[in-house]
Amino acid sequence: MGYVHADIELVNPRDANLESINVSALVDTGALMLCIPEHIKIQLNLEEAEKREVTTTDGKKHLVAYVGPVQVKFQNRSCFVGALVFGDQVLLGAVPMEDMDLVVIPSTRTLAVNPESPNYPHSLVK
Repeated sequence: MGYVHADIELVNPRDANLESINVSALVDTGALMLCIPEHIKIQLNLEEAEKREVTTTDGKKHLVAYVGPVQVKFQNRSCFVGALVFGDQVLLGAVPMEDMDLVVIPSTRTLAVNPESPNYPHSLVK
């Protein structure tokens, strides 16, 4: 299918004085979390809550910072998540995508609001 990228906005909801950051995020339905590079953590002045161990695709384990909260905005949707500080680009995983009710459209390699719930995100809670 190839890579899917999406323009998202990242916000530190605890500090209204800071500007938000607009980025082109790599969308990965096989990853769970939001991952951000160190410079995004610094720019948003995100507080480290703890360390977490992550395993990368090469099987290596890394100890990384877990920060937050981070508000993620995409089109008419937003959510609040924690983020792993790792890598050199923003990676948008399945947890924030599910929270905002977003879908990947393979034919156009784009991220979109779920067409079945265009006005409000839908969550299954039963």
